[in-house]
Amino acid sequence: MVLLRCVSWLLALVVLSVAAGATAQPFGPASPEAEPARRQQWLIPSTATEIPAHAILYRPAGDGPFPLAVIAHASTQNPLRRAELPQPAYAALARLLVGRGYAVLVPERLGHGRTGGPYVEDQGGCADADYEKAGRATAAQISRALAYMREQPFAAKGGAVVIGHSAGGWGALALADQPPQIVSAIIVFAPGRGGHADDVPGRVCAEARLLDTARAFGRSARAPVTWLVATNDSYFPPPLSRRLAEAFNSAGGRAGFNLLPSSGEEGHWMIEHDDGVALAANLLSKALTTARRSAPPVPPN
Repeated sequence: MVLLRCVSWLLALVVLSVAAGATAQPFGPASPEAEPARRQQWLIPSTATEIPAHAILYRPAGDGPFPLAVIAHASTQNPLRRAELPQPAYAALARLLVGRGYAVLVPERLGHGRTGGPYVEDQGGCADADYEKAGRATAAQISRALAYMREQPFAAKGGAVVIGHSAGGWGALALADQPPQIVSAIIVFAPGRGGHADDVPGRVCAEARLLDTARAFGRSARAPVTWLVATNDSYFPPPLSRRLAEAFNSAGGRAGFNLLPSSGEEGHWMIEHDDGVALAANLLSKALTTARRSAPPVPPN
């Protein structure tokens, strides 16, 4: 009888171990490297412990260590559109960054595309949008991805560059409060939330709330920000984008506002195309050079 009990316990332990192994999420590379720029699929931790985030990693040749750049993608309040979004790649921008010596991660956040899971960045209704809550939720996911990548042997431990697009840029602004050892510079392409309200170009939900949140992010900002917007951006048109940057700076932020020429049919998507990245290349190079010079040295272990 005792022997049967022992066998039963052992079988139960085996079943539990197999089940745990089946549900455990392996993080790290999920595909072979490919061109361009050693492009590789990764699975990384998200802010939901049970859901891994899909990501694309680009790297220069060699073992590193390479400075890190994280690109934060745009978003939408529409759940059907979010579910159908292709995995963000930002290939043209990634090639420029790899050419400057960076390892580049493009993580897909919760509630989007293949990663799925809850949409933690919900800003609420148009009239009463909570842009600070949404932005800080985005920032938490960027920060989680960055923390994981800093653990990799090919990653330099100095301050990373965070690059954000639209809602991803809004979350990047919320990370301007990080110490330079973590985030040395922020580059944002048309950051904001609530654009194209009711699918109307040029209409933005609760502009006053958006401006108030830009001030809130600016109050604790430490990292320098390069703010970029195309002349023909209809999500966050240049006059509004300029006012947002001014609000951020009025509270203590350090954002340099830059108006770029028109890009394609809709300037909001310039970051996703070769021609748009080419328009921003000089300003990007300047921001990256400044980030390298201003990043504090990392003490030896």
